[in-house]
Amino acid sequence: MEQEEQQAKRRSQRDYTLGFKLAVVDEVEKGELTYKRAQIKYGIQGRSTVLVWLRKLGTLDWSKPKVHFVSTPKQKTPDQRIKELEAALQQERDKNLLLNTIVAIAEKQYGINIRKKSSPRQQSNSSKQEN
Repeated sequence: MEQEEQQAKRRSQRDYTLGFKLAVVDEVEKGELTYKRAQIKYGIQGRSTVLVWLRKLGTLDWSKPKVHFVSTPKQKTPDQRIKELEAALQQERDKNLLLNTIVAIAEKQYGINIRKKSSPRQQSNSSKQEN
């Protein structure tokens, strides 16, 4: 009995009248249903059947599927890039100041040297790099 009911619900392509197609297209274009919901509601078998109707019979442009993509960022002007880099530099300077302050407080509070003392070899290398 259930199989007979399910078979009765199924429709073939030749069952759809032009009036029915137009009614479905109208509902979808008004926004009352998505085309996939219309397929479910009316028992339309083909995955793209309603979409084909929309392309042929609809008033909206259904020729291209909507593609949701993230737009690529536009090239920044040199001034924008400079401002961005200056802001990043200031943020790093603030971070450095904060960390140095934390280390200084910890050294005072616990009476230990946290900062690594550089060896004479490291000092000579760094002085060569600075010159």
